[in-house]
Amino acid sequence: LAQLEESGGGSVQAGGSLRLSCAASGYTYTPYLMAWFRQTPGKEREGVAAISLDGATLYAESVKGRSTISQDNAKNTVYLQMNSLKPEDTAMYYCAISRYSGVWYTERTYRDWGQGTQVTVSS
Repeated sequence: LAQLEESGGGSVQAGGSLRLSCAASGYTYTPYLMAWFRQTPGKEREGVAAISLDGATLYAESVKGRSTISQDNAKNTVYLQMNSLKPEDTAMYYCAISRYSGVWYTERTYRDWGQGTQVTVSS
């Protein structure tokens, strides 16, 4: 069974850091895109960062300069290092995977999603 499993969320104070992990298992193809989205109650999911098969990285303006997405192909894992966290970063963070290229910040680009990991940043 193919699945994505996120971990690494938690509660931190503003200015702190977290590293989220997304482990992919059971997939029979090499994904073209893997991404992190986030969502707060009552709002749509927002694309945070993505990484392509060739290692290109893309970021939302809201996290650019504070976050780094990376991948370990040997472990089939994607990471999101978030630094200088702000209260507005508080959200449920989801990992997503796409076999094909697409608009990285659009939900419909991605076929599968993880269950999410909560990030809470207090002021």
